[in-house]
Amino acid sequence: MKRLLLLVCCTCLVMQGLEAQNSRQRQGRGESAQNRSQRTGQPPRSRFFEPPTVLNKFKAKVDSLDVNIRVRKPLIGISAGQSNSGTAVNATYINAILKAGGVPVILPVTKDGIALREMVAGLDGLLMTGGEDVNPLWYEENPRQQLGAVDPVRDEYDLKLVKMASDRCIPILGICRGEQLINVAFGGTLWQDIPSQRDGKTLIKHVQQMSGAAASHKINVSDSTQLSKVIGAGEINVNSFHHQAVKDVAPGFRAVAFSTDSVVEAIEAFPNYPILGVQWHPEAMVGGGDTLMLRLFSFLVSKATLYNRAKELHGKILSVDTHTDTPMWFDRPGYDFASRERSRVNLPKMQEGMLDGVFLAAFIGQGGRTDDSLQLAVKRVNDIIGNIHRVAEQNADICRIAVKPEDLISIKREGKKTIFIGIENGYGIGKDISNIKKFKELGVLYITLCHSYDNDICDTSTNTKNEWDGLSPFGEEVVREMNRLGIMVDLSHAAESTFWDVLKMTDVPVICSHSSAKAICDHDRNLTDEQLKALAENGGVVQLCLLDMYINNDRAKASIDDAIRHIDHIVSVAGIDHVGIGTDFDGGGGILGCQGHNDLLQITVKLLEKGYSEEDIAKIWGGNFLRVMAAVQEGGLRIKN
Repeated sequence: MKRLLLLVCCTCLVMQGLEAQNSRQRQGRGESAQNRSQRTGQPPRSRFFEPPTVLNKFKAKVDSLDVNIRVRKPLIGISAGQSNSGTAVNATYINAILKAGGVPVILPVTKDGIALREMVAGLDGLLMTGGEDVNPLWYEENPRQQLGAVDPVRDEYDLKLVKMASDRCIPILGICRGEQLINVAFGGTLWQDIPSQRDGKTLIKHVQQMSGAAASHKINVSDSTQLSKVIGAGEINVNSFHHQAVKDVAPGFRAVAFSTDSVVEAIEAFPNYPILGVQWHPEAMVGGGDTLMLRLFSFLVSKATLYNRAKELHGKILSVDTHTDTPMWFDRPGYDFASRERSRVNLPKMQEGMLDGVFLAAFIGQGGRTDDSLQLAVKRVNDIIGNIHRVAEQNADICRIAVKPEDLISIKREGKKTIFIGIENGYGIGKDISNIKKFKELGVLYITLCHSYDNDICDTSTNTKNEWDGLSPFGEEVVREMNRLGIMVDLSHAAESTFWDVLKMTDVPVICSHSSAKAICDHDRNLTDEQLKALAENGGVVQLCLLDMYINNDRAKASIDDAIRHIDHIVSVAGIDHVGIGTDFDGGGGILGCQGHNDLLQITVKLLEKGYSEEDIAKIWGGNFLRVMAAVQEGGLRIKN
């Protein structure tokens, strides 16, 4: 403080000295400001420039109307084209976003991927604009003679934008070229030139001569689609300025509007991603006062607003995925947890999905139960845990291993991701109870008692022979020792008989690290309503598993909407304090709309849409599980004392 006061005093003395020097210089140059004022009748001028009154009024207007910290409008990135003078965007796109209530941000054309990544990371929505033809080499076709102008730099720039935005589940609206490029980006193809390629099947002119504000033909919007919810189903009047169009629709998308000659006029991702593309130019019609077309931009802005809420919420809460099998990748040559690998879980995807922490499971399948087999099982689990520590150390600048709930808070404050360790299948402890303490010292926080076959601890829910009719005598020792050491007992994969045996004897809450609700999907791995109620009475928590066959009886249709139905049901039966999320990614988990850690913000968006409060979402994403972890660890201390 003394140094600060001394610095302030010295600064004041320096400023006073400079002012005195300037005053002497002014006096030396002629009459003083005061004398000049008396002679002219004008007030003395300030030594600082005073702007004119009109500018003062303008600044006051900005302060009163535009600088409002309570108003947070979503940032909508607008893809640009190139002109001779640089990046160019038609003002009609900007004005349409402004009318819809968004904040337009023009994204300069560049192939610099790092720069684009940083720009995209700050967006809440993306508008892909019209322009040149898309180079057919991107969908492995040779250019036709009728192909128009292409821009290789813009193609690469646009494709990167779509990839980076969709990786983050950012809402996207594509217009004309933007729609076509979205289709190509996800694996679809285009008609390079409609008139010459459709063999006389084109019945209308797709390039109108009249103003873009005017409609030139009709399209038909399919019912029960995202687009129909925005602008209605049936016949809609649109304009037309294109000679290319969607040919083969990209996987994961569907055509949702057609012109009268069956040319695709709109596509959308289904069923769970907010990506929509239209062939016409709604921004030009909005410029002419069309309120129906304005709904498309309002749709983008509303989705972006919800997405922004989800991002801001994840900045405040603690989020944990309580079960993944990603360590199975760690032995693969060249695998890098800090790169955006094919695995569903890695550090870049955690950043994109704004997930704070992840449990990496040391999984071992059930093998023989001879002494030699059990020793090999223990060694394998030790090796996997060693790999987890190795990967964490290699990436110490961006992640760290945690052993207590409060570690997650401090690690998040450091701007890093948190790694927790669990063991999946108690087979990995062998039949030596002392191994549990050894694993505890290596950072293990939970042990899943069994996997898909009965073991020396208990019966499984899947390929059971009811060998023990629940817990074995050794299994009872295991549960007591886990309670004593403060290691969570995980009952995912356990038979109902095992579940009830554990609840009778445990001194602390238990978890199901990756299970779902049997009332929604009838699978032996899921929990009955009676189990959910008992888990709530125990103070425990069930972590929703995102494996398709546990989510929907028709596994091909399992989607994020089904996952939300499971959460709704668990909340209705067990209460909001007893549900969380354990994806089982890299161990089979992955459903439509949620394929990896980068998609996890989608769950938050869906919960916000359903009306869950921020407090409830915080409980689901980590609050409930961390409460149980703390209770188990405190219980272990109490038992030891």
